[in-house]
Amino acid sequence: MNKLRPFLVLLPLFLVSFCALGQVGINTTTPLSTLDINGNLNVKEIGIVNPNVPGSAVLNGGPGGSATPINDGVYISLTPTTGNEEFILPNAVNVPGRIYVLRNISNTIQAQALHLWRNVFSKSSNTNTAAPLILPPNAVGKSIIIISDGANWTYFN
Repeated sequence: MNKLRPFLVLLPLFLVSFCALGQVGINTTTPLSTLDINGNLNVKEIGIVNPNVPGSAVLNGGPGGSATPINDGVYISLTPTTGNEEFILPNAVNVPGRIYVLRNISNTIQAQALHLWRNVFSKSSNTNTAAPLILPPNAVGKSIIIISDGANWTYFN
């Protein structure tokens, strides 16, 4: 038993130190970050009919008062139609760290991204942006990246 004692003391320390690193590598044996990917990354895309992806479909906007929720995917192609231009972001509090890439794929109709629960700030501003965020059909701002900090949204265009 005396010979086993040092092993029993060192085993938990080894396990704790091993688990404390918590780094996962994909296609690498020496991860340098919590998640280290040595290769291409594919993220879930919503809103474009893709013959290679079963169930893919256009994400149409909703009419005033019935906005289409944005709550899935990372790259989201918004398809507004006349009278159905509204899309709504989830409450930033409920999705901390969530990132969306939004793109209006219409060439003629603006998309409106509503944010009813929290503030939305431009990348370098501390002034709240009035709702809705407008994504024009063929102009600067057609695409934005929007990130939840767990309290508010910040967008980059």
